[in-house]
Amino acid sequence: MRQSVSIPAPLAADVRRVAKERHLTISRTLVTLAERGVQAEQEAKDNLKIAYRKFLKKQEPEEKEQAGKDLIRAIFGKAGIAEDTLLWSASRTLATPSCQR
Repeated sequence: MRQSVSIPAPLAADVRRVAKERHLTISRTLVTLAERGVQAEQEAKDNLKIAYRKFLKKQEPEEKEQAGKDLIRAIFGKAGIAEDTLLWSASRTLATPSCQR
């Protein structure tokens, strides 16, 4: 299939860079990146279904809470739960030498 598309200049530069790094044509690079994107989207859908089923299946409050957090992460990403961001920020602060704070 032949298809013409317009892409933003910064994205075009990234595609050219990837094509050069992998010694591929720009067309082949676009196809590869599109395939990966479609595959990643399908994997995200599958992970969401798994997290949803796991949440519905759990009965114990602690397990249900953890399954709920996993479901929220599947929907909104790793930063989907406020305390996750706070924990990440706190761990970065603790790992940073005091002279850099």
